Amino acid sequence: MRIALIGTGNVGRALARAWAAVGHEVVLGSRDPEARKDVGAELGLPLATVRAAAERADVVVNATPGAESVALLRAAGADVLDGKVLVDIAVGFTMEPHGFVLTHPEESLGEEIQRAFPSARVVKTLSTMDSTAMAPPPELARNSTVFLSGDDADAKAVTRSLLTDLGWPESSQLDLGPIRSARGQEHFAHLFIAVAEALGTHTFTIRVVTEGSGGAEKK
Repeated sequence: MRIALIGTGNVGRALARAWAAVGHEVVLGSRDPEARKDVGAELGLPLATVRAAAERADVVVNATPGAESVALLRAAGADVLDGKVLVDIAVGFTMEPHGFVLTHPEESLGEEIQRAFPSARVVKTLSTMDSTAMAPPPELARNSTVFLSGDDADAKAVTRSLLTDLGWPESSQLDLGPIRSARGQEHFAHLFIAVAEALGTHTFTIRVVTEGSGGAEKK
């Protein structure tokens, strides 16, 4: 599968390594490819403008800073994103004097992206964990839950396959429903920060346990 990873930060690099390692054709998209050519060299992967990366891709992955995501995706062009699976991982936030503040307190970035690009097929996932846990070792993946939100069933099926390729078994994948449920994934960021501070690490995951299930419940 041809995957365009828009964003060259920790998330983009972690996912690029993992998907390329299992045989996907990965290209990194950047607003300034020349300035980020060291990342392409580090990963041994091609680097292109946001539009050029998205044009040839089957799947576009938004791994950009959430407060800037819509503007950066506009650089790809709505015409390029039409009909494509657009996997959104970002959470928009700013660091104010009084602490961490979400930029989408009343909705979700996933919803904003779907509204901005109505013909794209947006799926929200992997936004409840740090980049260091997105391609987890098998034991961690089996005992964790990764969520999906989106309105398009076929786009979710593609995303499920990509999650499996990262190491997430089907049993750990939980479909939360339509894109509006992305609010729950993104607003979890407040609890994520608190847990990270309590543990002294960002490398952890969460697990949904139901009565009598002993593990993540799959829908």
